[in-house]
Amino acid sequence: MNIQELISKTNDLNWQEKILFVEKNFQKIIFSTSFSAEDQVLTDYIAKQKLSIKFFTIDTFRLFDETYQTWQKTIDNYKIKIASFNPQTNILKKFVESHGINAFYRSADLRKQCCAIRKVEPLKKALKGYQIWISGVRQEHSAIRADKNFFEYDDNLQIIKFYPLLKFSEQQLWSYITEHQVIYNKLHDLGFRSIGCNPCTRAISKNDEPRSGRWWWENDQHKECGLHKS
Repeated sequence: MNIQELISKTNDLNWQEKILFVEKNFQKIIFSTSFSAEDQVLTDYIAKQKLSIKFFTIDTFRLFDETYQTWQKTIDNYKIKIASFNPQTNILKKFVESHGINAFYRSADLRKQCCAIRKVEPLKKALKGYQIWISGVRQEHSAIRADKNFFEYDDNLQIIKFYPLLKFSEQQLWSYITEHQVIYNKLHDLGFRSIGCNPCTRAISKNDEPRSGRWWWENDQHKECGLHKS
């Protein structure tokens, strides 16, 4: 089933029905969670429905303590297994020795190298052998994500990417969390609307673009870590 067929056959389905359709028609499906609000909503639904979808996360070794706490609470609450993928320590060691522990503040190029080591390479390992990659990307996140469709094919990773909550508003997101009493990262209560690595994330105001707290020292308005290249 190609991308256009997927889009056509699921066009009139809600986000839960889209997930069920994908689960019924594909055997090798994996969901990446960073324990964001979006990912916690997806985890809540997938776990409660007991769907045959695997979970994984990427531990960059520089996450917030609150993120690790959310991780533990999530597996305890849903009784699920979440595979962890990490940077290659020898490559990371060489990068830090050559450029310093916080080199990403010095240039966008060094920041992207850090993201590639800590995120992109572990992602490639995690996705190997799978047909569908489910992610919590939403159009409201940033201008670069506004034009995405529910399904797209990643030529580099050779996998179909599926964004069930793509058209969710922030209000819809938190309404679900409240209604279903979903566990969430408490940093959201402190103004962190998008949460990544500790040194690269800060709190923002309600009027800011949701991802503007990521790599805030860079001028580029289309900032990504490399996991979701346009």
